[in-house]
Amino acid sequence: MKFFIDTADLADIRDLAETGLVDGVTTNPSLAAKAGMKFTDLVKEICDVVPGPVSAEVTAPDHATMMREADHLRKIADNVCIKVPLTPDGLKTCRKLADDGTMVNVTLCFSPAQAILAAKAGAAFVSPFVGRLDDIGQDGLGLIAEIVSIYANYLDIGTEVLVASVRHPIHVTESAKLGAHVATMPPKVLRQLYNHPLTDKGLAAFTADWEKSGLKILED
Repeated sequence: MKFFIDTADLADIRDLAETGLVDGVTTNPSLAAKAGMKFTDLVKEICDVVPGPVSAEVTAPDHATMMREADHLRKIADNVCIKVPLTPDGLKTCRKLADDGTMVNVTLCFSPAQAILAAKAGAAFVSPFVGRLDDIGQDGLGLIAEIVSIYANYLDIGTEVLVASVRHPIHVTESAKLGAHVATMPPKVLRQLYNHPLTDKGLAAFTADWEKSGLKILED
């Protein structure tokens, strides 16, 4: 499974990119608004830090303006992935961009039928929102299972399932078990993946034993 981070915070992106665990970045208008930078400058800086796909979302509601925005955004860097909403105009834009060789992330997917449309439109990624479905009492991970199963029936589908609206590590591990290709998560959730009380306890014991031994790896 590939890990994307869902943020526009450059400090977090730089810090996590140094781990070698980050395969891409997703942004959206809400995240970008918090960054306090010109959007194109922000995307350029992120693309300079992370060589993998960086999703930059169009904001126009109509196909013609989406295309103009996408043309502007995809000139920023080769690894820009244009993010469009799962609407008729968004899918029309996806088809046009995909035919032109541009990566497209179709976002705000909440049903298997929508995921089929995204694949038909040539999306590189479809982003089902598990957390938002959970919030309204629906089964977010069940949607992931359905989409992965449908896509597996057709060898010609190249669209990757990008699990979005990730709220906690269980969303990540369960999505991986289901065969999702990508999880995009806030920096906090990626850092939570490290944590286990037995790791902390074991490390503390090893450290205490080492200090008592008087042994050294590096001599003075």
